[in-house]
Amino acid sequence: MSEAPVIDARGVVKRIRVGRHVQTALDGVDLRVRRGEFSLVLGRSGSGKTTLLTILGGLLAPDEGQVHVLGQDIAAMRPRDRRSLIRQEVGWVFQTAGLVPSLLASENVAFALYMNGDDADVDARVAEALRRVGLGARARHRTDELSGGEQQRVALARALVKSPALLLADEPTSQLDAETSRSVVQLIKDVSLAGTTVVVATHDEALEEVADSVTRLEDGRIASN
Repeated sequence: MSEAPVIDARGVVKRIRVGRHVQTALDGVDLRVRRGEFSLVLGRSGSGKTTLLTILGGLLAPDEGQVHVLGQDIAAMRPRDRRSLIRQEVGWVFQTAGLVPSLLASENVAFALYMNGDDADVDARVAEALRRVGLGARARHRTDELSGGEQQRVALARALVKSPALLLADEPTSQLDAETSRSVVQLIKDVSLAGTTVVVATHDEALEEVADSVTRLEDGRIASN
């Protein structure tokens, strides 16, 4: 029997109210992602890719359709159980690093563990997460002492320190120069090669080169090839 997908989304519909009007952000979207796969959701601004990612991460409920993540029907879960699943099994990387300016790089990474109430071997796990993203020597630097690319790598380390089964990244390279973007993408690819399932939402078609699968969205629908 084949292994169940980490993500199995079928017929996902999401409507968003803007003033008096209701817009359909997603219109019957299907997505299946296997364990360890690097899956790309590609589309222009407004195509619905961020909305889809937010639903996959359990932060937004679909209006129609089913979304199973790690074998769980996340829309049907009790809110407390859904929050627990997200905290423990899902890592997020956003367009901006979102680091706490007053904290050191290591403290920003450790924050993800403390938020989970996980205080076991924090120093060693933080050091390993920063080493994985090539920032072991920058652990004691504050956010304002790091370049934009270094800040995004700290954000990646923060997502990885809890060893998530699923990594979701929303436009992780949009504010980086080309060279730094390539290094961040390679790090994310390495994460998938190590067994973590990765879904990246982006408008950057260059990422197709490293993705295992690509889903194109146009106006909330899957575009035909």
